[in-house]
Formats: sequence, C-alpha cells, structure tokens
Amino acid sequence: MKRDERRQAIMDLLVEARAVELDDLAERFAVSKMTIHRDLDDLEQAGLLRKVRGGASIEAGTRFESDFRIRQLQDSEAKTRMARAALELVEPGMTVMVNDGSMAALLGGSLAEKAPLTVITNNAAVIDRLKDAPRLTLIALGGTFSTKFNGFFGVVTEHALSRLRADIAFISTPALAGLQAFHMDDAAVRAKRAMMAAAERSVLLVNHQRFGRSALHVLADLAEFDAIITDAPPAPPTRAAIDRAGIALTIAKD
Repeated sequence: MKRDERRQAIMDLLVEARAVELDDLAERFAVSKMTIHRDLDDLEQAGLLRKVRGGASIEAGTRFESDFRIRQLQDSEAKTRMARAALELVEPGMTVMVNDGSMAALLGGSLAEKAPLTVITNNAAVIDRLKDAPRLTLIALGGTFSTKFNGFFGVVTEHALSRLRADIAFISTPALAGLQAFHMDDAAVRAKRAMMAAAERSVLLVNHQRFGRSALHVLADLAEFDAIITDAPPAPPTRAAIDRAGIALTIAKD
C-alpha cells in the first residue's frame, strides 16, 4: 500500500472509530511503528487528527477540533434530527443567520424549504448549497477562508455582521461544560458572538457527545441562548443544571 493510500485508510478508520492505536495500525498495514509515527505526525500537521499517547484521535480537545471534511462524515442521523428541530423555528419571511460547522451546514442546506428567506452565513457549504436556491436572498459573509472550518472569519466577517440584523441565529459549539459553551478557535468565537449580537434570538446546536467538555475559549453562557437543540439527553447532572437555570432544551426526535 502506498503512503497516501495508507494515510487515507488511517483517516477512514478514525471517522468510524474516532480513535486508533499505533500498535494496531502498524500491524494492520504491515509497517514499522516509526512509519506510523511519521504518518500521524504529518496528518496532525495537516490538522486532521491529534496524536495521543499510543495512537491518535479525532475527538475534540481544548485546542483541537477535527477538520470539517471529517466532521461532515460523522453523526449524520443525529445532525439530521437536530436540523429538522431547528427548521421548525424558522418561518417564511425571516432573516436567518447560520454559522460555520457541519451541523449548521446541514441545517443551512435545508432552509430553502422555508423560502422566502434571507440567509446570512459564513459557512462555505451553506453558500454552495443555497447560491442557486429560488425565492431566497443569500448574503455570503466575506473574510479569511479557513479550510479546517470551511468558513470565513476575521475582521471583514465581523464588520459585515455588525452592519446586519437577523430574526434568528443558529450557533453550533464543539464543547459544553456546566452552563457554558466553549470553542477552541478565537476567530470562530468572535464570528459566532457577532452573529449572536446581531440576532433577535440565538439558538445553540450541540451534539450530546459534546456535553461535559471544555475548550480553550469560552463562547458564551448558556443563558445567552434562547434555546438549545441536541440529539439525545445529556447526563442527569447536566440536564438538572440546565433545567434549574430555566434554559429551554429541545431533544430532537426521530
């Protein structure tokens, strides 16, 4: 097996299992551990995984989030349920903001069902999906493009958002602990907060597997959101804390 084929196979395994062990990879591909180390080093340098003791993972860490190309292949059923629940909050005639992320991309691509709408987004996947949609006004936010997050960020993005207003903003997060949402990238945090500031209502989208995790930057207190949508109930202590705070939590059903 050629090097590039082996590295693609490693990523395919990670998409399925989320974590791999170095010894298992060396045995599977009949190469030395040093060769696997080099493979993992290069894949980590490309931002596709993070090395951990004895192997690698694509699970989010305090400073790591897996590449958009990886995330869009994961948890499709859960994302679909959350997208349908979020879509119920949208009415024809609204102006809707959609942030970066694979979950938001799925939601954004479905918004044409609610046309006529105005959609404001920095998510390249949403822009591509909606650019030819009828009865829909698409405002694509410029800025510095991030391959990792498949979106636009930075001063240009934030300035544009400061001059716009929306009825609702859909914000996704890779980590939620206690009564706070977190993110590992400061530019993404600034863009998300700019959307929240420009919208009458803000809705947080979070996979239940991301509960109980933190990241480098605090994105927002959960009380700043009008609602939270997830795909399965969080652990009882987390659910109890959210309920005590009076925050609306929607569990997306099949």
